[in-house]
Amino acid sequence: MKIEVISPEKVIYSGEADSVTLPGAAGLFTVLNHHAPIISILKKGMLTYKIGDSENTLEINSGFAEVKQNMVSVCIE
Repeated sequence: MKIEVISPEKVIYSGEADSVTLPGAAGLFTVLNHHAPIISILKKGMLTYKIGDSENTLEINSGFAEVKQNMVSVCIE
């Protein structure tokens, strides 16, 4: 699936990922390929995305995420 992580200043990551784990307002949740559409507020925590055996993490303060049509868009502060 495609993932795009952006902040007000720049694009932090844009590319493919196998999974994305996000700190949602109701708790951590993981998005996999062909996930159902969802919009979620994000709270302070760790955003993690996996590409093959590689795992990348970003500490975020807040933001929101939208998942639709195998695309994860994350806007963070």
